[in-house]
Amino acid sequence: MSKPMHHQPLPFITLPNWVKAATVCGFNIQPIFDRYAVPTDLIHLEDATITAPQLGLVMEDCVAAARSQHFPFVLGDTFAFDYLPDIGTFLATSPSLRQAMHVFVWVRELINPMIEFRLEETGDTAALVLVGGNGSMTPQDRYFIESIFAAVAKFGRMLAADIEPFTRLRFRYAQPSYVRAYAEFFRVPVTFDQLDNALEIPQARLDRPLDGAFPSLHQQAERRVLQRLAQMPPRTTGLVAAIEAAFEQEPKLLKLGIDAVSRRLGLHARTLQRRLGDERQAYGAIRDRVRYRLALRALQNAQADLEAISEQLGFSDRRSFTRAFTRWAGVSPSGFRDRRSG
Repeated sequence: MSKPMHHQPLPFITLPNWVKAATVCGFNIQPIFDRYAVPTDLIHLEDATITAPQLGLVMEDCVAAARSQHFPFVLGDTFAFDYLPDIGTFLATSPSLRQAMHVFVWVRELINPMIEFRLEETGDTAALVLVGGNGSMTPQDRYFIESIFAAVAKFGRMLAADIEPFTRLRFRYAQPSYVRAYAEFFRVPVTFDQLDNALEIPQARLDRPLDGAFPSLHQQAERRVLQRLAQMPPRTTGLVAAIEAAFEQEPKLLKLGIDAVSRRLGLHARTLQRRLGDERQAYGAIRDRVRYRLALRALQNAQADLEAISEQLGFSDRRSFTRAFTRWAGVSPSGFRDRRSG
């Protein structure tokens, strides 16, 4: 019998960040890692994994062990792309906040598949919304959301410190007992019991030029990250891995829908949807990840035919492929191909 989906391993490339945050908070994290049998192999950090239950228990114990600071805030605030420096360079040299936000696509692909943001623009307000988490909220869920937005706030201050007076935060969960820590850490208005978890900024700031813009380095960093994505092997365990493998082995499934993929895996479509929901994954997002990865590989060839790629990836036409790829990569397929050959 296969493991339950929530016991499938998650990447744990952020292990050093947890160690650093624990040190800042005044405790040794090794006994906590040992208690929950968390592997600590820095030599093979890119292969490090942890299950969601393990990670949740580690988080709870770290919160309890922190002496003077709220651990999730410190975890987010000390986060850095030390092990993925090209992403850090891309972020620091971004010409605008809109362009910088593309980092979240790569975070989902390279760091944690459960972290997904979408940008919503309504009138004068832009909201960076954390996708998912629509069910009941546990303390563990709250801690992870806190750490994610702590990291977002940190990098936002780095890129555009003057935007802070115009920033707001909203959270789905109820106001916690330590609400004063929010005011001290975030230094922006915070509301609770909202419909989603999001950071709000003025829409006009999305495209305002940033002081740290460095176009040539920005493009080089982007190229290196995309090369890394193109070379990533598919996952090897779990339902998501099985879906990705089915798509890669039989690309025609990319345009046939979830019923065809369910039959390929020997499951009912409803069962597949339910199990994906248990793992906080969406069928469309998995399909798009595979399409993106296959497109990146195909576009390594300077002579790649965009019409042929569009058809191979299951798009109705080249225009649909171009729109999708531009949304994923921040550049059109032809633009990406030209950069590769330039």
